[in-house]
Amino acid sequence: MSLEVTMPQMGESVVEGTVTKWLVNEGDRVSEDQPLCEISTDKVDTEIPSPGSGVIARLIASEGQTLPVGAALAVIESPGEMSQTPSRAAASVAGTHTQRAVQAESPTRPAAAPSRPDDEALESRKMLSPTAAQPSPAVAASSAPPRRYSPVVMRMAEEHNIDLSLVPGTGVGGRVSKRDVEHYLEHLRSGQPSSIAADGNQSLAPAAPAVSVAAPAAGSSGFRPPVYQPREGDTVEPFSRRRKLIAEHMVYSKTHSPHVGTVAEVDLTRLVAMREAHKEEFRKREGFALTLLPFAALAATQALKEFPRMNASVAGDSLVMRREINLGIAMDAEEGLVVPVIKGADTFTVIGLAREIERLHGKIRDRSLTADDLAGGSFTLSNPGREGNLYGFAIINQPQVGILRMGEVKKRPVIVEIDGSDAIAVRSMMYLALSYDHRVIDGVLGNRFLYRTARILEEAAFAL
Repeated sequence: MSLEVTMPQMGESVVEGTVTKWLVNEGDRVSEDQPLCEISTDKVDTEIPSPGSGVIARLIASEGQTLPVGAALAVIESPGEMSQTPSRAAASVAGTHTQRAVQAESPTRPAAAPSRPDDEALESRKMLSPTAAQPSPAVAASSAPPRRYSPVVMRMAEEHNIDLSLVPGTGVGGRVSKRDVEHYLEHLRSGQPSSIAADGNQSLAPAAPAVSVAAPAAGSSGFRPPVYQPREGDTVEPFSRRRKLIAEHMVYSKTHSPHVGTVAEVDLTRLVAMREAHKEEFRKREGFALTLLPFAALAATQALKEFPRMNASVAGDSLVMRREINLGIAMDAEEGLVVPVIKGADTFTVIGLAREIERLHGKIRDRSLTADDLAGGSFTLSNPGREGNLYGFAIINQPQVGILRMGEVKKRPVIVEIDGSDAIAVRSMMYLALSYDHRVIDGVLGNRFLYRTARILEEAAFAL
């Protein structure tokens, strides 16, 4: 009996992963749950365990290869079947080659189109398939590994009606990047055919009407961003794969969600006093510091219960109001920003949220964060910390519709009302900034949600 090791689903927004390192070789005997390889995604790095015991019959994926969820990585055979596997594989390959040879020599192969002297005949000959000496497109497609595309590239291809098999890829393993698609579109606009496709065959650009791109004005070459050439003394740091995927996610979010930002000024004087009164006792009891983050998390979850449209996800042309409030907390990690998720955040108290946040911080420090820790978020809270963070607008974590960002708490003189008269007092103030998706969230709803979150924090009616 053979077992197939496949690329697991590592978070709801993760569609692919990269094999960074194999921990076993072909022929190695493995036991169930033994780590087989290391996988990297834009969310997390993890090890893939063996689904059973046996012998590694074949490693299908190579190190550095990016594969979609569900793709085969390796095959594990029971020891008794290993001796039969090579002969069956050889017979299968031989049969395939024989069938292809028969098809190539078949007398029923279509004859070449007759020559015609007019321009139409010349154009027809340009569109003919490659000669018989070359492999047919079907054979070439079956022998070449399937090409994988990022969500950004697939979206561009859909918008411009592009056949991605005709786009030359310059990435690792011939992967097609966003820049490759942009260059291909420039070729189409200028009327030039593409050069060499990823499978090595000369390919012609599709007819101009199939591409919904406005042609530039005559004599215009289109905008090309300047490229800085490193000079002596510069340090070049290539993007890691995770940084590239984070960049793609951020660009996708900004280009597909019309971001609107709104800011509220929050008086945290009562809350700061409450924290000061309990922080020593809390540290002795819990073993870690009490910060303002769990208070903001509880305020956000309470506001999300009152405004469920903010706790939603975009799915195509629909908006899905989420039943569970799963709060993502943006945290800094060595490899870049990650957003672990507190499932059912609205069921926790302030102390419970503080414990969950500390637990997730510990998993980041220990590099033990799993894909499940990052999956299922319905709304995100970001706290960049101190050191001059007045306020800022965060980018929405797709497919969510909003993200809340905390600013630094500062003591400032403000005008307050005391006994019916205005007075100047020193208060602990913070700016709270909300970014929301204007496709589905209108300004009134966004402002009401932010206002309610601010008032909950100002009232400071939290149980400790």
